[in-house]
Amino acid sequence: MSSPVVQLARQLVAIPSVNPMGQDVSGPEYLEGRVTEFLESLFEEWGLAHFRQTVSPGRDNIVAVLPGDGAAERVLLLEVHQDTVPVAGMTIDPWGAELRQGRLYGRGAADVKGSMAAMLCAVRRLQQEAPSPRPTVVLACTVNEEFGYTGAARLCRLWQDEPHPLLPRKPEACVVAEPTLLHVVVAHKGAVRWKCVTRGKAAHTCNPELGRNAIFAMAPVLQALQRYHQQVLSRREPHPLCGRPTLSVGIIRGGVAVNTVPDRCEIQVDRRLIPGETAAEAVAELVRYLEQQPDVDHEHLEHDHSLFSGEPLVEGANRPLAEKLLASARTVLPDRQMIGVAYGTDAAVIAASGVPCVVFGPGSIDQAHTQDEWIALEQLQQGAEVLYHFLSHYARE
Repeated sequence: MSSPVVQLARQLVAIPSVNPMGQDVSGPEYLEGRVTEFLESLFEEWGLAHFRQTVSPGRDNIVAVLPGDGAAERVLLLEVHQDTVPVAGMTIDPWGAELRQGRLYGRGAADVKGSMAAMLCAVRRLQQEAPSPRPTVVLACTVNEEFGYTGAARLCRLWQDEPHPLLPRKPEACVVAEPTLLHVVVAHKGAVRWKCVTRGKAAHTCNPELGRNAIFAMAPVLQALQRYHQQVLSRREPHPLCGRPTLSVGIIRGGVAVNTVPDRCEIQVDRRLIPGETAAEAVAELVRYLEQQPDVDHEHLEHDHSLFSGEPLVEGANRPLAEKLLASARTVLPDRQMIGVAYGTDAAVIAASGVPCVVFGPGSIDQAHTQDEWIALEQLQQGAEVLYHFLSHYARE
């Protein structure tokens, strides 16, 4: 018989909640609605007060509130996202939730339904055992983390301009769930993504001189971006926890037919930000760099900044929270540390609203988004134990 946290993680993995990632797709596996309904039923069964917060059509945050005992007027937020990345290329049944060799397999097992199960079980245990003093715990299960952080942004409005009767006050701190191997993440990179477009003129390829090849025009832009990464960013002083900033071009599109001179070419740029940088400053610096490159056709180069922007998580204000969580983690795994990571999370959005945040959860980011995604069952159980210890000791001085 598997433990409650393993059983709950299997149930969550078996419910598809694929983020369409901006694509115009549909089907029963897409969006978070079925996970939201499952959570709503679970909260009703447990007698936890809860409410939905609509983010976009068919996509609702769901927030449960476990009141404290009154001995400490403290509000602690736990946040975890409901969505997963797509499943194309997976070599296992993404919704099979198979247990094998001490692991749970399936899309979302590591990122991040294992952490969701650990948080749920910790809150349920706090409800049942009712230690004192204990804080009010707000458990927020949000949408659209994988493609824009809009669920987390909408959540923050609860203590900005959309108060709800069940949320007594602004949380004083927040733990965001991601697979950290039960280390406490106090800093992480951000990211800004945008499109560069070169404009050309279409013509028949039998007379290419009558046109202007947009793909050829993109070639020096790509070379300049590569130089910028290698000669500028790679020589920057690294952040002590998160390393150096990086740049990559992940998508290129252009042309309509092999016998037509292309009139448009588009690339999508991913610039990773270290704490201390901002998205606006990073983009402006790179645009200036391109403007200084003599081989770039500046007249026909455009920038579209509408894709994505997520700021880094900066350490400092979250130190007291991190120390408390780390003390709890070390009751189970004495070698856990405060660390920084290269990926982004909802934590930066919540921290920007004035709530100190750390990132924490079972599992490894190395298994997230993979073709055979999995999480170790031992980590699931350890994660639930650490989170309960943290919640039950949080309000003690």
